[in-house]
Amino acid sequence: MSDFSSRRVMMVDTQVRPSDVTKFPIIDAMLSVPRELYVPQDRREAAYVGENLDIGTDRVMLEARTLAKILDALDIQPDELVLDLGCGLGYSAAVLARLADTVVAVEEDPTLAAEAQRLLSEEGVDNALVFAGPLAAGAAKHAPYDVVTLQGAVETIPDAILSQIKDGGRIGAVFMTGALGTAMVGFKSASGVSWRPVFNATAPVLAGFRKARSFTL
Repeated sequence: MSDFSSRRVMMVDTQVRPSDVTKFPIIDAMLSVPRELYVPQDRREAAYVGENLDIGTDRVMLEARTLAKILDALDIQPDELVLDLGCGLGYSAAVLARLADTVVAVEEDPTLAAEAQRLLSEEGVDNALVFAGPLAAGAAKHAPYDVVTLQGAVETIPDAILSQIKDGGRIGAVFMTGALGTAMVGFKSASGVSWRPVFNATAPVLAGFRKARSFTL
């Protein structure tokens, strides 16, 4: 067992399972996907620490606990289409690809997007596609989606994203209010999206998902 594969088991045993994540497909995906490959070369030693990991260009890899608990709440099925916003170097897309039918991932930085696609292809993840573009625009061409995930936090979610979720679909995101954050799952119906809080978590707010600041004199 390589050093990284033993760290992967430890990550699942100490960060994921104790957080009440019990669904086998999620545990299996997190045990199977080599997290260390989807971080910059010089950050590999830090790939399994229990915190958000800076991977450059204003993007993080969410800590394993946060990602696993969001996936647990979203309950992704094998026939579903998932939109993954802010995929960084592709780790979240690789995990999602083991749960869903197809993953459409979006990354704002073209270099990051190209590298994510290269890594996913090298790892044989053939049901995840990475597109470069503004995260707040989503990927309308492939909509509607059964599930939308965000690999970073939001203060608000643009209508452009919510309109890409099919009726009966779900969205999972960490909402930040100042320094405090709550992971929420939204359920889309004909009357809109109803949100419910799932657990406390924090992450940097993604570009395009900040509330407009109002200035008063």
